[in-house]
Amino acid sequence: MQNLSISQSLSQKLSPQQIQFIKLLQVSSSNITGAIKKEIESNPALEEENDSISNEENINLEDYKSEEETYKTKTDFRPYNKRKEIPFSVGTSLQEKLLDQLGYLKLNEKDKIVANQIIGTIDEDGYLRRDLESIIDDIVFSENFEPTLENMKSILFKIQDFDPPGIAARNLKECLYIQLNRIDEKNKQETLAQLIIVKYYNEFINKHYDKIIDKIGEKNIKEIKKAITLIKNLNPKPGGSMDESNHTEYLIPDFILRKEGNDFELTLSSKNSPHIKLSKDYISMFSDLKTSKNKNEEHKKSYDFVKQKLESAKWFIEALEQRQNTLLKTMNTIIELQYDFFNNGDDNLLKPMILKDISKKIDMDISTVSRIVSSKVIQTDFGIFPLKFFFSEAHIKKDGEIISSKKVKNLLKKLISEEDKREPYSDEKLEKILNKKGYNIARRTISKYREQLNIAVSRLRRDI
Repeated sequence: MQNLSISQSLSQKLSPQQIQFIKLLQVSSSNITGAIKKEIESNPALEEENDSISNEENINLEDYKSEEETYKTKTDFRPYNKRKEIPFSVGTSLQEKLLDQLGYLKLNEKDKIVANQIIGTIDEDGYLRRDLESIIDDIVFSENFEPTLENMKSILFKIQDFDPPGIAARNLKECLYIQLNRIDEKNKQETLAQLIIVKYYNEFINKHYDKIIDKIGEKNIKEIKKAITLIKNLNPKPGGSMDESNHTEYLIPDFILRKEGNDFELTLSSKNSPHIKLSKDYISMFSDLKTSKNKNEEHKKSYDFVKQKLESAKWFIEALEQRQNTLLKTMNTIIELQYDFFNNGDDNLLKPMILKDISKKIDMDISTVSRIVSSKVIQTDFGIFPLKFFFSEAHIKKDGEIISSKKVKNLLKKLISEEDKREPYSDEKLEKILNKKGYNIARRTISKYREQLNIAVSRLRRDI
């Protein structure tokens, strides 16, 4: 026998405007123009304001009970005219430069196809990680002929002679060996370097230099040290050396903060963001459809379509305004809590701060703050910083002083940079040193911070 029951439950459902707002929060200033233009393209009820002063348009959609309103993006946020854009190089792509060099080889048509396929498969860092058999399958599928493995290797070796040295290597070992092979004048240390890569590669990458010395012979220790130094100076990512710029692009920070006297001026970077409003044509069309006496099925479809587009446009504009207000409110709160840093630029002055501290102050959900913090950067008088930089855990010193993990990391970095590389500090030793200095930091925490700083374990920091 079935038991029927009725239960009542509450569930929270996000409105279309909330969804749009959340999406826009995650967009950086460098991409917001693209997001706005994409919306204009997809919604004909939106249009860009071309004039600094525009005529206000009135609209009263049926479902909105408010007075007639003008919906357009606000321009209260003045860009900082003196702001410095931060250039970064992009230049010609690695593949383009390799193809240029390919033009100097006298290859038949099929070999050119093979070479093009190999070059097109090389990763950004300069490595060929796809095996040659798989590349043969690619060529068979796309070009309808099957090169031999010997032919593939022959052409690969030709490409490995291109610049930069080490390009198209299939692993780090081959990359280093190719670079050593390209040195014009061979001497004892280069020959030893090749020997180390060929026979003692595992010992080298694990920094077991003492084992290399034992196997080669202590009488050659001076030359061995030179050979190891030579290998260390090779380029492990040859693709990264092909970034000479033909032109420059600019990184646009989300916020610009400048100090004037004792006051801070915070602005949103909105230099190139288009100002948008509801389309005059769509407003007029909506009014005509609303007052029309013709109420057939076709009229109803047109009315619903225009109304839906206008509603969507209004939601988008309001979401943009809410995004601007939320970003400024969040950043102002961060400045308030980290005033000492923004006043002096010393990251040792950063206070412990977590997402919850901000969400409480601005009365917003932690997930909203997280979306802002994870993707935004600020330009200050001391440089450009991701917002994540200002958040850190708290530690209590023996004297009761509360400090941020940033200060501990800075001290950790300093200790390791000043250590004797022949006997680098273990995590246990670093724990003892920090404890003597009054920092109650556990070894596991030191290990975690060391990894976050991309610092290797003591064994891999050892030098000869």
